[in-house]
Amino acid sequence: MTMLRDPSIKYRPFPQVPLPDRQWPSRTITAPPRWLSTDLRDGNQSIIDPMDAVKKNRFFDLLVEIGVKEIEVGFPSAGATEFDFIAGLVRSGRVPDDVTVQVLTQSREDLIRTSFESLEGAKRAIVHLYNAVSPAWRDIVFRMSKDEVRAIAVAGAKLMRDEAAKRPETEWQFQYSPETFSTAELDFSVSVCEAVMEVLQPTPEHPIILNLPATVEAATPNIYADQIEYFCRNLPGRESAVISLHTHNDRGTGVAAAELGLMAGADRVEGCLFGNGERTGNCCLVTMALNLYTQGVDPGLDFSDLDRVIETVEFCNQIPVHQRHPYGGELVYTAFSGSHQDAIKKGFEAHARQNDDLWRVPYLPIDPADLGRSYEAVIRVNSQSGKGGFAWVLEQDQGLKLPKKMQADFSPHVQRVADELGRELNAADIWETFRQAYHVQTHPKHLQLVDYEESRAADGTRIFTGKIAVDGVEQSVSGRGNGLISSVIGTLREAFGVEIEVADYTEHALGTGTDARAAAYLECRDANGRTIWGCGIDEDVATASVRAVLSAANSAVAR
Repeated sequence: MTMLRDPSIKYRPFPQVPLPDRQWPSRTITAPPRWLSTDLRDGNQSIIDPMDAVKKNRFFDLLVEIGVKEIEVGFPSAGATEFDFIAGLVRSGRVPDDVTVQVLTQSREDLIRTSFESLEGAKRAIVHLYNAVSPAWRDIVFRMSKDEVRAIAVAGAKLMRDEAAKRPETEWQFQYSPETFSTAELDFSVSVCEAVMEVLQPTPEHPIILNLPATVEAATPNIYADQIEYFCRNLPGRESAVISLHTHNDRGTGVAAAELGLMAGADRVEGCLFGNGERTGNCCLVTMALNLYTQGVDPGLDFSDLDRVIETVEFCNQIPVHQRHPYGGELVYTAFSGSHQDAIKKGFEAHARQNDDLWRVPYLPIDPADLGRSYEAVIRVNSQSGKGGFAWVLEQDQGLKLPKKMQADFSPHVQRVADELGRELNAADIWETFRQAYHVQTHPKHLQLVDYEESRAADGTRIFTGKIAVDGVEQSVSGRGNGLISSVIGTLREAFGVEIEVADYTEHALGTGTDARAAAYLECRDANGRTIWGCGIDEDVATASVRAVLSAANSAVAR
């Protein structure tokens, strides 16, 4: 095969829809659609190794649990595995009373009869009939005229009507798809659907479902919305039809097309969890549902434990959810960029202070906690990260709230370790780097507190008396100052010749109740005027401040 120098000459732009007064652009979605999961059919057809009965049953149970009320359980005429699963599911009594199962069939007599047989005994069921109507299929695949293609749909509808009449114990609903709708002439699609409706005689109380699939996504999503609005306007008996959408993702806009299709007048959306349909996939129900959630619309589906949903989908489909998949990906709530991390950190802090539940956190369109995700994973650190990132990790992992200037002091330490390791730093990496940088709870090195006592002299000054280990050797020391910290600094000057002075001091509690501890931070100047930092952690806030002085002294000695 010879590749053309300019492949674009092989293609033609998709024609516009004659709809100059289109209304959908000014509409908003204010309520969820009816949802239909096609995971057990379209999704199952998209995987290398189709699901066995165990996986299908597990997937069905998941769909019921998250609240899907209409589930396309398979293509019963595809083979014994499909037929037996559907029949077993129906006859086992495992279908809840508020859930309707659906099966798909081509418009062929033997396939339609098999489909009804698979649903024997169902309380409520949908039989979904389809045949392709677009010019490419008519001319290339079937070599049929429009009238012949329309006759296929009509014959299938008549057979559905008759097979349903034989089984009055089941509440039947009919669905028809003019397959390849997205690339067919709109007026012809309307006429085929009208012919099917004449056979099945739907009413507003018992409507037909007309599914208008973007079988192959061939244009921008606004074109699909135009097609839906045009169809809804021109369909006779629109009040007796539920308009359903089944978008595919060939152009990467399957969700957008479904959203705009709803704005254009549709009532129902078909798709798979994480869009695992054929080729490049179909409408991702997770993405579309949570898009509604972020706009203040309850989608009616429960994704509060999204990781467990992912676990089941990945097990059943043997297809991993991409790390950057909207909402569900492992990294979608993760920031590595320093400026992003700083904005998210400030957003969480502001959210904790506000008096309402309104979600306003930069870079996070949805609260990860609403999906069962932990905040700890939101900010992660690598060589691209800034001080906001590691500060957040230290706060979440250790409870430390580093002063801004101390974050800047610690940043080069983190950068050095990230460059050396060449990978993402986890919480343990960052904590170990912090401990080594500020001599916090490290192996005895330089000056380490053993114990101490504080007393008050007659002149009001404070006296520090204690034991400090120097490279592991304990030494009794004492000193005097205006307060505890100044008395420790005086002790270090007299006993060890370490000259530091305090520029700033902050402290905060770590935790609450009987297990609470304290963290103290000291900004100091050494004898050469350089800024050094110390950190102390202890159950007692006074002792934490003593340890912070020794931490700063060790930094001064190390330099």
